[in-house]
Amino acid sequence: MNYRHFVTGCLCLLSMHVSAQSIIENKSEEELSLMLDEVVVTGTGTEHFLKDAPVQTEVINRKMLESYGGSSLEEILSSLSASFDFNQSDMGSQMQVGGLGNDYILVLIDGKKIHGDVGGQNNLGLIDPARIDKIEIVKGASSTLYGSDAMAAVINIITKKNTTDDIFLSNATRGGSYGELRQSNTVQFKLGKVTSITNFQLKHSDGWQNTTVEDPRKYEKPVTNSINKTANRYTDWQVEERLEYQPTKNLSLYAEGMYYRKRIYRPRGIPDYKTYDLAYKNTSLAGGGRLNLKNHNYITLDINYDTHNYYYDYTFETWEYNPDNPNRPLIWKAGDRSLQSDQERVLSTAKGVFNLPGMNRLSVGGEFQYDWLKAPKRLDTGDTASDYTGALYVQDEWSGLNNLNVTAGVRLTLNKEFGAKVSPKISAMYKLGDFNLRATYSEGFKTPTLKELHYLYVRQMSIVILNMGNLDLNPQTNRYVSAGLEYNTKRFNVSVTGYMNWLDNMITLVTIPTREAPGDIIIAYDPNRVRQYKNMDDARTTGVDLNIKWMPISSLTLTGGYSYLDTDANLASEDSHGKAITLKDVVIDGMAHHRGTFSAAWNKGFNHNKYRLSVGLFGRFQSKRYYQDDGNGKAYQIWRLNTRHQFNLTKQIKADINAGIDNILNYYETTPHGLNYGTTTPGRTVYASLTLQFGKQLRANRSRSNNTEE
Repeated sequence: MNYRHFVTGCLCLLSMHVSAQSIIENKSEEELSLMLDEVVVTGTGTEHFLKDAPVQTEVINRKMLESYGGSSLEEILSSLSASFDFNQSDMGSQMQVGGLGNDYILVLIDGKKIHGDVGGQNNLGLIDPARIDKIEIVKGASSTLYGSDAMAAVINIITKKNTTDDIFLSNATRGGSYGELRQSNTVQFKLGKVTSITNFQLKHSDGWQNTTVEDPRKYEKPVTNSINKTANRYTDWQVEERLEYQPTKNLSLYAEGMYYRKRIYRPRGIPDYKTYDLAYKNTSLAGGGRLNLKNHNYITLDINYDTHNYYYDYTFETWEYNPDNPNRPLIWKAGDRSLQSDQERVLSTAKGVFNLPGMNRLSVGGEFQYDWLKAPKRLDTGDTASDYTGALYVQDEWSGLNNLNVTAGVRLTLNKEFGAKVSPKISAMYKLGDFNLRATYSEGFKTPTLKELHYLYVRQMSIVILNMGNLDLNPQTNRYVSAGLEYNTKRFNVSVTGYMNWLDNMITLVTIPTREAPGDIIIAYDPNRVRQYKNMDDARTTGVDLNIKWMPISSLTLTGGYSYLDTDANLASEDSHGKAITLKDVVIDGMAHHRGTFSAAWNKGFNHNKYRLSVGLFGRFQSKRYYQDDGNGKAYQIWRLNTRHQFNLTKQIKADINAGIDNILNYYETTPHGLNYGTTTPGRTVYASLTLQFGKQLRANRSRSNNTEE
């Protein structure tokens, strides 16, 4: 392929003058008012009514969020979408969708990629649940629009937008069992053409312990008095500032910054005698703008700088292996802090959306990302490693027929180490009365991360594990196909979608013979296990998703979701003599065949809606989770009851009270520490929250972010 011609074509398309109307603008006022709550943007990067979206999109809207009253994004997604599962630990959320983990799931906030690696997992603690207006979920490979991290799903968190000529204030305080504390505050004011938005959030938990028993395989004598917790105590806080400036009606500019801190407190005692806590620090700076052109066309430009730092905060004197001088160990004293990794990213993106004659909507764009990794004790290259990737993409949405929409796109990715790759995608939707038929074919491309290439570090847990990078890794690719049928009426919606996802060269940590590790490291640590990143020969996931929504009466909403999943992979492993590497057929870690959700939400207004009561019952069901090592996770079901009391005190002052019981049946697991869980819930908990608000709020789909047209 002649890449120079490809780039030239994209630049020419950016400059075209166009005149067609947007999809939303072509709808009647009556149709718009009926469907306004169902506008989505994530599947194509442009606005569509949900029932008309050519890419199947799952939505968790504000009404569902308010009825549920969740305290974290993990809790919300796992309880309101059957496709998600989490296995939380100190090292991150370990999210999974369709059999694939966090590395293949892209998380966006208002269309922008978040940055924050915690043990290889995105830090979802950066997202304040009190500020979420709705969540849009697109499953399958979306690499054409969003790049390499979107091979399994894209989650777009759309935040609440406030409109005021003076000031907007909001405070949400939540408390619950096990020392749970949540605090969220927003202060917004406008001076002329400048708007300032300040957000602060604080989270704390004392943690909990479901068992005092350790995995008997890891100790010579049984450990039944362990002090290890199922979830450790932690505190984190975050402050954000955003300045928006609108010099003209068609031009808007912004600048924003964010600072985040988290510390995880680990108990010291039987059996591990931990000598340090874990600490994280994130900093972000961003700026950009949007220019609205004639005929509903627009151009956006954004640039982001992000850092994520990971530390050990020592609580007791500790001697560590010194790679620079193996004969002289490093000595850390209580109160010292040691940098483990510093990840920095510069990401710049540009996008243009143009309505062309013939009912075509064209999206073109490009991005450039530069990554640095500084890890003085964890890299085989010394202190630092770096990488960069550039990309150009083009997508066309054709809706020349009233009952047919075809969306096709292609992305060209250029990586410093692994060269060029073209990733196509095509989706189609055909409307037949109240039925929608959708189909998608897409491809993805993901290069090895700096950690997967260069990491060399020891995890000292109940056993000593040496993890190694691998310079011989190949990029991962995937092919995704899906087909679905949806039925819509005013009060009833049901959709079923089947999919298959084939992955080539899937990267995972594999146990290898100890002799393959560097000799000086083996002598220093004498590891019990050595693991290295390897390419699987191949992997496949197959699944079916079913979603139902029914409103038998205007005040009652019933929803149900079911997800079936099957996975298959070829994994490298030792033979019975520990000498040769062979391939064996395995399932992907964390896979569960069956997951389901249920909700019944009732709400009614009283006294001319000055008081509104909402009551919601929510259920989550999951079958056994399968793992290669350390046992399988148990099947479980969890039920939750939430009540919400909304008081409209004046036109601008509102008060909300949420109170509820989570895990009504008091289910929790006593699986020994070190083995896999189905869920880490502590059992039955209670909570209550109070939210006070002064000012007005817009619906999310009436506002516009800088990266997507909402």
